Amino acid sequence: MLMGEYHHSIDQKARLIIPAKFRGTLGNNFIVTRGIEPCIYVYAKASFEKIAEKLEHLPFTKKNARSFVRFFLSGAMEVELDQQGRILLPDPLSKYAGLSKKCVIIGTGERLEIWDEEKWDTFFTSEQENMAEIAEELFQESDERW
Repeated sequence: MLMGEYHHSIDQKARLIIPAKFRGTLGNNFIVTRGIEPCIYVYAKASFEKIAEKLEHLPFTKKNARSFVRFFLSGAMEVELDQQGRILLPDPLSKYAGLSKKCVIIGTGERLEIWDEEKWDTFFTSEQENMAEIAEELFQESDERW
């Protein structure tokens, strides 16, 4: 399981260190793509393949399905760790996420998210106030599983 919050900087060559804690789960090669929020999603290859398989089953006759598949898969790229545990951030994804020098890498279970530090702070602060309500709503919907 990928979890935790780590703060790192992008170097002058657009490389970002992936925390050592995550490297074993992700492997040396993994997939990065656009996040639903303005961030980059990071998946181990096997996890990404499961998502891609689900996307293949969406009805191509539905406009929203086609739009989401285009959005999500067109941004997907395979990256490789270098010997120092860094990846080269693809320029289109960095621009999409609005990454500056300082980034936050968070584990969210089966994926990582790479956020611009300022955007993460804004998101976290705004959502923090609603977390009790969000938790109550989500856990009420799934009470049978708990």
